[in-house]
Amino acid sequence: MTDTIADFLTRIRNAAMAKHRVVEVPASKMKKEITKILFEKGYILSYKFDDENKAIKIALKYNPQTKASAIQAITRVSTPGLRKYESCKELPRVLNGLGIAIVSTSKGVMTDKEARVQNVGGEVICYVY
Repeated sequence: MTDTIADFLTRIRNAAMAKHRVVEVPASKMKKEITKILFEKGYILSYKFDDENKAIKIALKYNPQTKASAIQAITRVSTPGLRKYESCKELPRVLNGLGIAIVSTSKGVMTDKEARVQNVGGEVICYVY
């Protein structure tokens, strides 16, 4: 597999569409950072890093009344074949600020809003809303 981040996002997207409670994905440093951001921003219920099996268990979040997933869409932007880099002034606003763009910067993985505050640009990994 060449794009493990796209596989990670696809597993989450498919589990959310199938209304699964928990999804297990292979772990890496980048995936752990993305998972932490998704948890901090309220897109997932909880997560657990299983260092023994080198996996991440993610509990997905749903609206109790409508049974709709908290993650409406999660799309990969920068791919191994076509990297997308943006400066801090040109970082995208997802759904006019309602969604987030996850950016890999020289100061670590963060959201587009945090990157603007720290005045750093970087590789736009994905959009979540």
